[in-house]
Amino acid sequence: MFPSRAELSALKAVSSDTSDDDLDDSDLVAVGADLEPGTLLAAYRAGLFPMPEGRRSVGWWCPARRGVLELADLRVSRSLRRSTRDFEIRVDTDFEQVVDGCADPSRQGGWIDTRIKAAYVELHRLGWAHSIEAWRGGRLAGGLYGVVVGGLFAGESMFHRERDASKVALVGLVELLASDERGAPGSRMIDVQWATPHLRSLGVSTLPRAVYLDRLGRLLAVPHPDILRRADNR
Repeated sequence: MFPSRAELSALKAVSSDTSDDDLDDSDLVAVGADLEPGTLLAAYRAGLFPMPEGRRSVGWWCPARRGVLELADLRVSRSLRRSTRDFEIRVDTDFEQVVDGCADPSRQGGWIDTRIKAAYVELHRLGWAHSIEAWRGGRLAGGLYGVVVGGLFAGESMFHRERDASKVALVGLVELLASDERGAPGSRMIDVQWATPHLRSLGVSTLPRAVYLDRLGRLLAVPHPDILRRADNR
């Protein structure tokens, strides 16, 4: 269905003079297919993720320079550490509201459409997609969502309605993954797709595509984290 990890590893970056947070012409590797759960999970296991390509089609991406966050590399400033005390971290209590927050059409560069939302709501129902939420005063202030396959948390999007809320959700995710006894140090990683300047300030770095795909092969053998294990589906 998709190129294998070996085939993707052999792809060469087209643009050698771009920064790590820029798109490379080789990042888009396939167009088409559906967004059924089996298709999405096969894509993540191959190193791909989807984004709409026009109104009807879907593009499948595997960046030449993959943005990743190693759990030990998270940078928490003094002000962010103070902010963590202002929010309550919850997991999977309102997945759809998190996706809706990420899909807010007023956000610059928004890409989440009704097809994407429906696909990830279904993955969430099946226990593969999860939301990490920052709440304050009974209100969802921000959060993020992504897909877990083995030791990889493939982050899809994040949003905030209050200052630092999305960053606090990321801190919460890292702490949850780091506390899981089934994952040895270095055996879990967060994929953020591209390393934007904002994400770099939080400790995100980049891996060349071939290095990322080699690492992915090992991450897939790691057990699903207990902290995100859905008792009704696992």
